[in-house]
Amino acid sequence: MALSHLSLLRPVLCRFLPSITRIPLVAALRVPSLPRASCPVVLPNYVRHYATKKSKAKAKGQTGKVNINAALVEDIISLEEVKEDMATVLTTLKDDFSRNLSIRTSPGVLDHITVTTKDGKFPLNQLGQISMKSPQLLVVNMTGFPEALAAVTRTLQDSSMGLNPEVEGTIIRVPIPKVTREHRENLVKLAKQFSNKAKDSLRRVRSNAVSQVKKSKEGISEDTIRLIEKQVQQMADSFAADIDKQLATKTKELLG
Repeated sequence: MALSHLSLLRPVLCRFLPSITRIPLVAALRVPSLPRASCPVVLPNYVRHYATKKSKAKAKGQTGKVNINAALVEDIISLEEVKEDMATVLTTLKDDFSRNLSIRTSPGVLDHITVTTKDGKFPLNQLGQISMKSPQLLVVNMTGFPEALAAVTRTLQDSSMGLNPEVEGTIIRVPIPKVTREHRENLVKLAKQFSNKAKDSLRRVRSNAVSQVKKSKEGISEDTIRLIEKQVQQMADSFAADIDKQLATKTKELLG
């Protein structure tokens, strides 16, 4: 009875079902049910992890830090002395910044100036006595080296500070320009010169240390020499980064 009713509904069902399902309904009813698996099979979910740009950059920038026991290489080179020499370079830079790059006028503002004479190059403060008469006026007394008067005057005029010295006998009067934006920018340029000079000194310390290591090759393995050179380079890189930080801080201070 049920089969007769289903056969009557067959045309209607076939109209709405997809063509792939159009199989004899009676045959479908006759298909025996398949036995269910006692334990379902779960396929592993394989996920491929791709490296991101951030992780690639991090991996590329990572370098193995070298840390050699100083006692093991003291017969080759004193790493502590190399570090002290590099620290001295940084200390000298800080002193140059504090003495010569102040917005306020002081006698030390001219200390960085080097004068070329027929007898060689000398710092200005070794040739003349510098004093401050007012916040806007410095005086250089050249009584001790009057023969260098013309050279000092010319050097002051050619400096990047925009100075216009006036000579009165053996006295050089140096009016100090007001603190303008241009003056601040000139001081920033001077700060860069000091930092570049410090980096040159740092490179010389590193080069001297590497040369000393290379001279001691006899009885020392190549691996040990390379490790020492890497240690020295890492020290130099660290102090160079400190120099850049000092320059950035001073530049921000000068530009306000």
